[in-house]
Amino acid sequence: MKTLQIDVAIIGAGTAGLAAYRSARAAGASAVIIEGGDYGTTCARVGCMPSKLLIAAADAADAVAHAPDFGVHVKGSVHIDGHEVMDRVRRERDRFVGFVLHEVQDIPETDRIRGHAAFVDDHTIAVADHTLISCKASVIATGSRATYPDAFKSLGDRLIISDDVFSWHDLPKSVAVMGPGIVGLELGQALHRLGVRVAVLGRGGRLGPISDPEILAYAVAAFRQEFVLEPDAHVDSMERDGDRVAIRRQGANGTTEIEHFDYVLAATGRTPNVAGIGLDQTTLKLDAKGVPSFDPLTTRTVTADGASPIFIAGDASNFIPLLHEAADEGRIAGRNAARLALGSEVTPVLRRVPIGIVFTDPQIGIVGGGFHALPAGSFVTGQASFEDQGRSRIMLKNKGLLNVYADPATGRFLGAEMLMPAAEHLAHLLAWALQNKMTVAQMLEMPFYHPVIEEGLRTALRQLKGKLRATPEPLGKAA
Repeated sequence: MKTLQIDVAIIGAGTAGLAAYRSARAAGASAVIIEGGDYGTTCARVGCMPSKLLIAAADAADAVAHAPDFGVHVKGSVHIDGHEVMDRVRRERDRFVGFVLHEVQDIPETDRIRGHAAFVDDHTIAVADHTLISCKASVIATGSRATYPDAFKSLGDRLIISDDVFSWHDLPKSVAVMGPGIVGLELGQALHRLGVRVAVLGRGGRLGPISDPEILAYAVAAFRQEFVLEPDAHVDSMERDGDRVAIRRQGANGTTEIEHFDYVLAATGRTPNVAGIGLDQTTLKLDAKGVPSFDPLTTRTVTADGASPIFIAGDASNFIPLLHEAADEGRIAGRNAARLALGSEVTPVLRRVPIGIVFTDPQIGIVGGGFHALPAGSFVTGQASFEDQGRSRIMLKNKGLLNVYADPATGRFLGAEMLMPAAEHLAHLLAWALQNKMTVAQMLEMPFYHPVIEEGLRTALRQLKGKLRATPEPLGKAA
């Protein structure tokens, strides 16, 4: 077996792993990156990019369907060609993957090691049966995988996960989506708009990342106007019935309903890929799911006796499973691993404020951790409806509700939850305001053009300001 001495070893060549490698090398450390599967990030292959391609096709179909509402009529029937839809999804998906592969190829071949990696101890990693790496520090960046209950396995090839959708060559006639989380909502609505009969079923009443009861109730009602959505469905059984799946569940009036679908899409969550990489051979402290405990400000893992030479980044940490967070964590982990390997102190980094976006229509936006992260009884809320908001009505996108939160003692903005048109843009503005520790009064001093969707934010902020304790404002400035 080949032996290798290195400063930093990175396990996983996804978004976090690539960022960690670049960061470690930029800090002056020698580094290798180990990959046992296909190169190409989860985002590019089966995540954010192909899902947005499918959503873009669905948005185009929806725009054509609603064109008559503007007095614009399409002559003849509108036909959605599933082959062409999925062909574009796969072609553009492969193009995005190609960009990642090009980035990997820019890494010197001597720094790229292929094969399954497993820890032998805190400072030693075995790669397949060909390489033994001795490292001063390491980064776990092994990503995550879709997970679902064992009972689902009886459905055989009628059970799919989101990864499988982007390999389709045509659209099916019907899909039951189990799980109204981010993935389930996005894909469920997109497939519905592309002519697939869809039912999105969940348990417990949750919907995506929404935790504000008012936003949740509005969102459930809004999506139910378009497709079948039961966030707390009572499913009695799911059974294979030939080439289809029979789902037996209780209806609203207590009767039993049996419905058949071509596929069941399991959108029931993801789990970190940390099994089978030899964590039991290390001194790491693991949680109930086998994930290493770590400090989010340094990404350094911990042992029973203190800090370890192992860092963790991206979806493998199960902290904030989003691409921009994975890239940030990769940079933090790579830099700190390099510092440790070169004899310097590991340093904490200020994390960006949380921001989450769901690309449904209307879109969902969560800023600052949302409602459930707020201190109980220590905040006030301002609200705006988009049903009569000018720009939204112009575009016939006038569905939505925005709640913004503030600290009544200081007037500081604390975060927001929203279901509204163009939430992807407004959520960014609000995240910037939160990260800059702005007060509601300061936010109202910012410019608002007319007519724009952002005027709805001004409405919510004005209401919020009225609920806050009166504070002196700078002379010459008015909201």
